[in-house]
Amino acid sequence: MGFSMEKAFVAQRVAKKLFVTEAAVDGALAEASELMSEMLRARKDVNVSMVFADDVQIKMVEAIKALSEARTAMVAVHSELNEAKLRLGIRTKMNGMDKPLALSAETTTALREVG
Repeated sequence: MGFSMEKAFVAQRVAKKLFVTEAAVDGALAEASELMSEMLRARKDVNVSMVFADDVQIKMVEAIKALSEARTAMVAVHSELNEAKLRLGIRTKMNGMDKPLALSAETTTALREVG
């Protein structure tokens, strides 16, 4: 295997981890937003004042902001890793792994009867 092929495999390994991390940050942001929504709905459902648990809601907003900042940082990491890939002379898309959507389809192996 040539050195450039090894670089491509290493880059693909890094890309897979990048996409998993991006998906995890997005997932955490979505879950945190849903939690905030549920907290607001719960306050209304139990018919308590808006000041009830306001400190918790403030902390939740801070957590969502931190997750949003993490997402922005991951976008920058993605861009910089793409630039690094090009500087290394890796020009292939590596079977669509440059697209985070490729992550959503899990790889499965089907067994079939032969003979």
